[in-house]
Amino acid sequence: MKTRRDFIKISTVGVGAAAISYKALGSKGFGLFESKLEGPVSDEDLTPYPTYCEVCFWKCAAWAYVDKKGRIRKVLGNKNDPHCNGRLCPRGTGGVGMTYDEDRLKTPLIRETRNDGTQYFREASWDEALNKVADKMKEVKEKHGPEAFGLFNHGTPGGQFHHLLRAYGSESNAEPAFANCRGPRMSAYFSTFGAYVGSPESTDIRDTKCLVLIGSHIGENMHNSQVQEMSEAIDNGATIITVDPRFSTAAAHSSFWLPIKPATDIALIMAWIHVLIYEELFDKDFVERYTFGFDQLKEHVKNMTPEWAYGITDIEPEQIRRTAKEMAGAAPAVVIHPGRHLVWYGDDTQRARAMAILSALLGAWGKRGSLYFAEGIKIPEYPQPHYPETKWGWRDWNGDKYPLATMGITTELLKASIPRLNYEHQVKAWLIAGTNLPLAMPDKPLFKEAAAAVEFIAVMDTMPMEVTGYADVVFPEATYLERYDVIRSAANREPNIALRMPAIEPKYDSKPGWWIAKQLGERLGLHDYFNYDDYAEVIDWQLKKLGTSLEEMKKIGVKKFPRKSGPLYMGEGEDFEFNTNTGKIELYSVDFADHGFDPIPKYTKHPEPPANFYRLIYGRAPMHTFSRTINNPNLSDLMSENSVWVNPKVADLWGLKKGQEVWLKNQDGAITTFPVKIRVTERIRWDSVYMVHGFGHANKKLSRAFGRGAADTEMITNVMVDPIMGGTGMRGNFITFLKEDPALNRKEAKA
Repeated sequence: MKTRRDFIKISTVGVGAAAISYKALGSKGFGLFESKLEGPVSDEDLTPYPTYCEVCFWKCAAWAYVDKKGRIRKVLGNKNDPHCNGRLCPRGTGGVGMTYDEDRLKTPLIRETRNDGTQYFREASWDEALNKVADKMKEVKEKHGPEAFGLFNHGTPGGQFHHLLRAYGSESNAEPAFANCRGPRMSAYFSTFGAYVGSPESTDIRDTKCLVLIGSHIGENMHNSQVQEMSEAIDNGATIITVDPRFSTAAAHSSFWLPIKPATDIALIMAWIHVLIYEELFDKDFVERYTFGFDQLKEHVKNMTPEWAYGITDIEPEQIRRTAKEMAGAAPAVVIHPGRHLVWYGDDTQRARAMAILSALLGAWGKRGSLYFAEGIKIPEYPQPHYPETKWGWRDWNGDKYPLATMGITTELLKASIPRLNYEHQVKAWLIAGTNLPLAMPDKPLFKEAAAAVEFIAVMDTMPMEVTGYADVVFPEATYLERYDVIRSAANREPNIALRMPAIEPKYDSKPGWWIAKQLGERLGLHDYFNYDDYAEVIDWQLKKLGTSLEEMKKIGVKKFPRKSGPLYMGEGEDFEFNTNTGKIELYSVDFADHGFDPIPKYTKHPEPPANFYRLIYGRAPMHTFSRTINNPNLSDLMSENSVWVNPKVADLWGLKKGQEVWLKNQDGAITTFPVKIRVTERIRWDSVYMVHGFGHANKKLSRAFGRGAADTEMITNVMVDPIMGGTGMRGNFITFLKEDPALNRKEAKA
């Protein structure tokens, strides 16, 4: 169907790849990697520049080494950085591939329409592209108010555009990381403890005696410091309990693997809680001193026995009791990992609540080996006027529907962009930075309808990702190794900061995100919010306020500061007031009760796969981050396509062989654009299949990624929304196999 804005595949030319060599480090098979480009070079000929990684959002600090010809030769971890301890994962060392990927966006692009109605992108100057976006922002502001210009953002690039939009007068923003990833745990842990677990999470894995992973794929989801600490914990004899329908990398290094039936995790956790309470294994002193609602919890789980849970989860009662006792024996040095990407079944906030309650019963909060009290450095705000007051924004879309949401919900911004849905506050145009929405969003038809409905879309990206094909203007962003960015400051055991500065000048006609945001701001009359010529001025001013300088940080990259908030852990018997309604850890959530939600989690049965269908589970690979790295010349060499994991019983039933190509079809009739190869393995339950997320790109100009594997997001058409915070649950989709090309079948049917 033709729309006012057709999807356009951006035309670029790209060949070549930089080679990557690697060696395993660490213990127990967890590999951390070093990278070297081909061709010998003396370290004396290399100049190091401090940076922090943008390949994933762990943001490990590193040194980019540049030779005398101005080429980045290697990227190595900064030894003083608590995010990486001097060692980078495959993504980090391969990140230089982003810079030298010939497929990357090279110049601003503007959408045009030919006389015959077809659309295309033409190259444009920066002045023309910036003027076009600024003029549209002025027009929208005059006609509809600044709030009608929406922002989808992620990562540091998105932060620059967020500043621009707030100065312009809009808080109509949404970050997929909330509703599509971490949002359920934010609402759950805050309602329980009055605090968040942060990113990196404040998990004291290195000193734990028991680590519990519930769908948390440490080792594949390569969050660097946690992988290293898990290796330490294993070497120190810690008990690892992994709950997962799949025998993951973490499961392979665990003391216990519980191959749970998907969608039944709450039942297992509540059975663990039953065992702790009714066999009196919980931390009585901690519970009495610091918690609220124990009696209600005890009554609630009275009948949630291991035998009850066995009929739901397929986990033997003895295994449930034994693992509960392992936790109790290690308490309080237990980490119930809060996980990431928690949006599964629509009751995800309650699942995260159950995990938080389990931690509280074990006394595993503010204790060595559990969750520590992280501390961060507040970066001084560079002088600027106050942001203007807004008439409406993301809170108005969330409204009464999702009362405990703490950020904008991506699907709500999309819905507010569609006139037929009659939202009171409507969005007319978008800025998009740092997120490839067509592959990140679970409901692709909703995205397409919203993209067709808005008047204007501007996208900033480094690569011709699918989202750029919907843009009216495309800004080519410099990669993280070519730009200054905000000072990294994430709470950790020790407060610390890290510098990112350009190791080389931006290639082609790309520009840093801060420069693009500033240029738009200047055109909009917002100079006072961008009162600097170079972002280095902002960084130097902030660093001097912190007692250091840009000159010093260029030499050291990472700086640590003494703690001021107190010790890492709670003292024995210490009086402590939690930031909750009751001042206690809320086993019974007053907030939830006040908003009409279950104050204590309960298990609810979810739909199961129809006959000849299997639940789709998706995850990560150590060398890739979502869809953004699939075309990276270094990282695609390590993994160029995904496969679909199928249990041998299912493979026999269907006559499927290793390496055979199939198309996937889901319960709503959606079919993958590209085929995917079969991997026959006992590492997945018979009622489920598994794929790595991010593959199946449809843009031919992504020369290494095009048509490699299948996109799991094409199979996610059933989205189960979390009523508490709007999370988009994506694991309620079921697939079956097509052994013949469905495109050929359609052609034959037409003939």
